[in-house]
Amino acid sequence: MAAQPRMREFYKSSVHPELIKQFSYKSPMAVPQLRKIVINMGVGEAKENIKALDAAVNELGMIAGQKPAITRARKSIANFKLRGGMPIGCRVTLRGARMYEFFDRLVSIALPRVRDFRGVSDKAFDGRGNYSLGITDQLIFLEVEAGKVEKVKGMNVTIVTSAKTDAECRALLTALGMPFRKP
Repeated sequence: MAAQPRMREFYKSSVHPELIKQFSYKSPMAVPQLRKIVINMGVGEAKENIKALDAAVNELGMIAGQKPAITRARKSIANFKLRGGMPIGCRVTLRGARMYEFFDRLVSIALPRVRDFRGVSDKAFDGRGNYSLGITDQLIFLEVEAGKVEKVKGMNVTIVTSAKTDAECRALLTALGMPFRKP
């Protein structure tokens, strides 16, 4: 059997008991945990240059550790010169061990590499216990080689948890090491 990711071990040994104490859950199954992480990279210039989408797929694949799915436009929008079915981005959904590995790399390596980093916003919760984070530069991840990047692309990272409220989600992410901005 393969070794469990370091972040999952940390969750089981430290975070889980801490959350039970903090919110006084009756059942250990009621304790919030990470469900999945969705990384989405929109490539607006893909409608003129399909090679830009190929580069985005390769970079997102290196960052996530699995092959991304290409997203297509749902409907035509004339002002954006967009037709329904045109490829406009890529996304990947991480679960299980890959999710914990990515979260560990995001919190401990990638986010501290952001220039003038003061913490992530604490206003990006959706009211149902999920958190979204916008990253403007893919070069903060060590997997992407700076010399091979033609254009800097951003991405959206959505962390989906089993928490019922934003307070539970914030407590979970803080305990896992997410660096929230100090008020």
